[in-house]
Amino acid sequence: MIDMIEKEDPIISEEEAAQYDRQIRLWGLDAQKRLRGSRVLLVGLGGLGAEVAKNLILAGVKGLTLLDHEQVTEESCRAQFLVPVTAQGQNRAQASLERAQYLNPMVEVRAVAERVEDQPDDFFLQFDAVCLTGCSRDLMVRVDQLCSQRNIKVFCGDVYGYYGYMFCDLGKEHNYVEEKPKLVKPPSDSNDGPEAKKAKVDPNETTMVKKTASFCPLKEALEVDWTSEKAKAGLKRTPVDYFLLHVLLKFRTDKGRDPDPQSFAEDGQLLKQIRDDVLEALAVSGDLLSDDFVSYCFSEMAPVCAVVGGVLGQEVVKALSQRDAPHRNFFFFDGRKGNGVVDYFGLN
Repeated sequence: MIDMIEKEDPIISEEEAAQYDRQIRLWGLDAQKRLRGSRVLLVGLGGLGAEVAKNLILAGVKGLTLLDHEQVTEESCRAQFLVPVTAQGQNRAQASLERAQYLNPMVEVRAVAERVEDQPDDFFLQFDAVCLTGCSRDLMVRVDQLCSQRNIKVFCGDVYGYYGYMFCDLGKEHNYVEEKPKLVKPPSDSNDGPEAKKAKVDPNETTMVKKTASFCPLKEALEVDWTSEKAKAGLKRTPVDYFLLHVLLKFRTDKGRDPDPQSFAEDGQLLKQIRDDVLEALAVSGDLLSDDFVSYCFSEMAPVCAVVGGVLGQEVVKALSQRDAPHRNFFFFDGRKGNGVVDYFGLN
């Protein structure tokens, strides 16, 4: 168990101001200070975890804790660029530490080679945001329920072959600001008619608008009653990937792992059986997921990790800096068609 981390007031030094000059110009000093004062826990150092780690470290958080009890394998090296190819058999978090720290020496990067399931509640409460990858449904729900009570941002994500998803819970009241074009009112003594008296957008000036967003918890998002009239009305707008996620999380719960290419035939049949059981339990049509889905959900694919990791990392940055509108609640990616199909699915 690592020692608890004491939080400090965010202060931007001259060196940091130079390092993050482009970002400060992009989203402002206050946003960068909030980001610089934030500590993040990242669970799971697979291909997706490596992408998220890279994005958070380069963005300039105060500290990033990498937590993973798994060992580096030949399979994990294919999508995980932070571990050297010579690190097979080593702990994934520890093997990722050197390259991760090299990305930005100003960020405090720590590695913890322990099981996330063994961590007490207090462990999670020392962070400003928790990002869970490769975790079971029960664990994600547990951490989300715990952190939401303390205003800690929670993010979940995974990549399964061509598919990927992200979920975020920023609490019942997440405050942020958006930059909007400024409306300029014409002079009150204008005599050019009613159109001239209307406020117009000035493309050269912007103003910051304060907004608030509300998020539903993960448990509620996964336990939609699809027999209700409200849910039925929204079924056509619900991405099929939402139901695929239920299937893959059930597989992980039952088998304690994800579908393995080395046992494709056996796992493929089990996935189809789980699909039938899950869709029946959710009271939705069994035709939502055709049999061919099993051909595209094995292993982490590096390009998919890059896309989903980019979105997930950016959402963490936006939430911590309180800059720009966040996604609510799900982001789904399907890389099978063209440049990929993206779906956003909100439950609020």
